[in-house]
Amino acid sequence: MGKYLKGILGPFSGLVGTVVGATWKGISVMRSRSVKSNKPATENQMKQRTAFALMTEFLNPLRDLINIGFQAYQKGLTPYNAAFKVNMEKAITGVYPALAINYPQIVIGKGRLLAPPEFAIATTVAARLDFTWVNNAVTDSTNGTDLLTIVLYNPLKQSHVQAVGVATRSSQSYNMVVPAQWSTDTVHAWVLFVSFDGKVNSDSRYLGDMEIQ
Repeated sequence: MGKYLKGILGPFSGLVGTVVGATWKGISVMRSRSVKSNKPATENQMKQRTAFALMTEFLNPLRDLINIGFQAYQKGLTPYNAAFKVNMEKAITGVYPALAINYPQIVIGKGRLLAPPEFAIATTVAARLDFTWVNNAVTDSTNGTDLLTIVLYNPLKQSHVQAVGVATRSSQSYNMVVPAQWSTDTVHAWVLFVSFDGKVNSDSRYLGDMEIQ
């Protein structure tokens, strides 16, 4: 793919001869026309396609949250593409064709806010998870008004639940109601904090898996 300067007719998009024109991040680019291959995919290609499909299915419902969680990622990628790259590298496990998501390695946010040094989760009431943490807002990189976001994933139901900005760091606890139909299912949980103005966030933190009462 190459950049090109606009000629007398301006930029172009679509297929022209053997090249394809497009705009990417406001830059006019062109690439060679793709050529279909009749060769069967190699095992490595099939592995990549399977991993890509797994990660797409998992991350797509979290796209809006990822746009916040990876807003500070400075490597020429969109927040979603950065998250996809990081998780493809870290969070796929198994041997093809038995690939799976490695949930403890999933990263939903990367940022400079401090995460609480202690975070606990309990299932003491039916269809509810109780979160508690220590308020460590004592430095310039934290604030008691930072807002907690929680992500739950139910592999059996292949479903996420997000609770965005539901409690301040200083509150030190939050009780989250989950779908009643999740009773006896095992879910995975992640948390992160976002500043009150939404401009800065912490790294996400995996809290483990637990069975819903």
